[in-house]
Order: sequence, then structure tokens, then C-alpha cells
Amino acid sequence: MSRSGKIAPEQLPILFVKNLNYDVDSKALWTLFDPNQERIVRQIRQGISVDSRGTAYVVFWNVMDAKNALDKLNGFNFQNRYLVVLWHQPEKTLRSKTDEISLRREQLVQLKQQHGID
Repeated sequence: MSRSGKIAPEQLPILFVKNLNYDVDSKALWTLFDPNQERIVRQIRQGISVDSRGTAYVVFWNVMDAKNALDKLNGFNFQNRYLVVLWHQPEKTLRSKTDEISLRREQLVQLKQQHGID
């Protein structure tokens, strides 16, 4: 999305939500993102692992509904937590995973050298 508030044509209708209460249930999230039950949300995926708890991906049917939710809910106080709502950026997710794998491989090589393992 550009600074002018326009949506890029390739923008996916997916939002990434951070700072959720760990005890939030899916029904509460559906009510938050689709309060009038207009069926604007296609899917909600909550993080369940240790690293992803307190996060969720919200998939909308169209990008304008996602933008409206982003504008209304970013910084919104939900269950005594201020939400951080961002556009999902798959290229950053993939890049960070690749970087993490490379770092782990380097650490493994160093450990093998340190302990004399081939």
C-alpha cells in the first residue's frame, strides 16, 4: 500500500494481527472482524505454537473489506490489548525463514568444526 492510502493492485486481502490475548477464541475473533455477520471474512488462522501465539491471519473475500478492517482495528483495544494489524507480506515471511535456515546451517558447521565432527 502506498503512502497516499491507495491499495496496490497486487495486494492480497490478508491481514496479520499481533498482540492478541493468548486466551482469545476464534468466535471472539470472528465477531471482532465481522461484527454484523456480513460474511466479509473468509478464514481466520490463529497462531498456536510457542512462537506464533498471540497472532492471527485474517483472510477477507476482497481487499477493500481488509483495508477497512485494518483502518478501524489497528491500535484498537481488544480484551485489554492494543492490536497491531498489518498487511500480510509473504515475501518478508519467506525471506526471514530463509535467513533463519542459513544462520542455523552456519551454526551447525561451526559446532561440527568445534567438536571435530565431519
